[in-house]
Amino acid sequence: MKTVVIVQARCGSTRLPGKVLLPLGGRPMLVRMLERLARARTPDAVVVATTTLEEDDAIEGTVTRAGFSCLRGHPTDLLDRHYDAARRTGADVVVKIPSDCPLIDPEVVDRVVTAHLQDAHGPAYTSNLHPESYPDGNDVEAMSIAGLETAWREASRPYEREHTTPFLWDQPARFATKNVLWETGRDLSRSHRVVVDYEEDYALVRTVFDALWTAERPVFGVAEIARFLDHHPEVRRINESRFGATWYRAHASELRTAAREQTRDL
Repeated sequence: MKTVVIVQARCGSTRLPGKVLLPLGGRPMLVRMLERLARARTPDAVVVATTTLEEDDAIEGTVTRAGFSCLRGHPTDLLDRHYDAARRTGADVVVKIPSDCPLIDPEVVDRVVTAHLQDAHGPAYTSNLHPESYPDGNDVEAMSIAGLETAWREASRPYEREHTTPFLWDQPARFATKNVLWETGRDLSRSHRVVVDYEEDYALVRTVFDALWTAERPVFGVAEIARFLDHHPEVRRINESRFGATWYRAHASELRTAAREQTRDL
């Protein structure tokens, strides 16, 4: 079973243009994220999937200069871009991680992938998002290539094409799904935000990185980040106006089921 992490990235973010190339500790934020993902034990490969737009030439150049793989695909159909990247890399299991999670913990990636692979027959989809519990910015979604291909062939709603996975997790009666909760028992998904969508998110992530990164220990985990934010409420308040902001809350009326409440917790 070949497991491939696919990081979706583009320069054309409407909320914070070019965010993935903003500096973080002297290197592009996207490269810092890839450095962390390279520490995960379960994936066989990590690839960036960007668009064919000219503006994203900068992403391809940055990624390849850093020694990572970059593929290019559809500018707006993320489901097509993910499936194309999965097919070209020979993936059996696809792990979707958005590029706005620069401080993602590689151990969280390993925990979700391990949960996905541990059943004999395996689910179509496993994540730590339905329901959420980790601090926002540790989004990991694993899916079988068969499930991804089915979604690619059948999904027709615009938000399903744009966000890649709703076709799978929003039909729990059709697709076997799993959810991984944070093993601490805490739910910090709406109170600790280290995802980068807005300028204030970037300010917080930069502050956390500068405080915790060292050359001797370049990868600090989610528990350490949470502890830092707990001990520094003035930092945590930097982006508190964005707590709980996710795309699917804006699409709640379009979803087929209450899938976030129906997935099985581990």
